[in-house]
Amino acid sequence: MDNYLDSFIRVAADCPATVGRAPSAGRSNKTIPQLEYELLANAPHKLTQPELLFAVHVLRLGISQQELKSQRKQLWEEFFKKSRACLRASMLPKKFGWGLHFNSAGKIRLVAVESDEYQELANGVRTKTVLTAMRNRRG
Repeated sequence: MDNYLDSFIRVAADCPATVGRAPSAGRSNKTIPQLEYELLANAPHKLTQPELLFAVHVLRLGISQQELKSQRKQLWEEFFKKSRACLRASMLPKKFGWGLHFNSAGKIRLVAVESDEYQELANGVRTKTVLTAMRNRRG
């Protein structure tokens, strides 16, 4: 899977959020947006897009650290045999008001839609490529 470099994904045109907010818990198991948010909020610019998608997959399956350590390469290859949606399809920029900044190494961090930094990045200041998250509804 390709990764974005020195890029910014701004919120979807039909994103209902006017401020960045954490996805709320509503079920016994954490949702994909909750896991993505927790991983990115707790470790800005630590994970690339493929690493984030894989980490969410591992957490959702409940794979133990021991199993992950011994079978990481096999699990990784198996996960990416099938094409995966990029983070433009993530609910973080589609619904929860988070822009996604990818640094020159492709590591991601969250940027709240209401922040001055978001406005700079969304306008192409300090980043090479600006993309928009996919819409929630067909328009």
